[in-house]
Amino acid sequence: MNYSAIKKCDIANGPGVRVSLFVSGCTHHCPGCFNPGTWDFDAGEPFGEKEQRDIFAALAADYAEGLTLLGGEPFEPENQRALLPFVREAKRLFPSKSVWAYTGYVYDRDIAPPGGRAHCEATDELLSFVDVLVDGPFVESLKNISLRFRGSSNQRFLELHAPGGVKDATERYSPSDGRRA
Repeated sequence: MNYSAIKKCDIANGPGVRVSLFVSGCTHHCPGCFNPGTWDFDAGEPFGEKEQRDIFAALAADYAEGLTLLGGEPFEPENQRALLPFVREAKRLFPSKSVWAYTGYVYDRDIAPPGGRAHCEATDELLSFVDVLVDGPFVESLKNISLRFRGSSNQRFLELHAPGGVKDATERYSPSDGRRA
């Protein structure tokens, strides 16, 4: 898997200061995408042990609240397979730090069900390490720059390990009245 960027002090892609990994490769090609340079699976540089160590060192900082996966598309099956051992190790080393992931796929249609378009042998375990999934494609006609942590109003915040199962927490993370959560 290639990656296009690693941001060690990101405040735009989840709560607090986060370490963000922008993977390469996306088949959605959403019109108006903020990061079309990540669509090509060969863009950027190979994601290897050095990059993983750099991310782990950044996550060790007291101020780092967690890890965010975005891109590109972390839930393209080939990216899931490459991300799984890395995310597994991140959660082992930093169990109290949250993991957020962004996807243009829709969780309950494309990712969660076996046979879903993005479901593969790595999906269930990878999801077990993700605390919040921001799902849904970017829709240019629903773009709203005042939304917090997402680009268009169709995108949802799903808490994957909420008591009682997956919980839609969109209002919690992006209140409709514009106040910061």
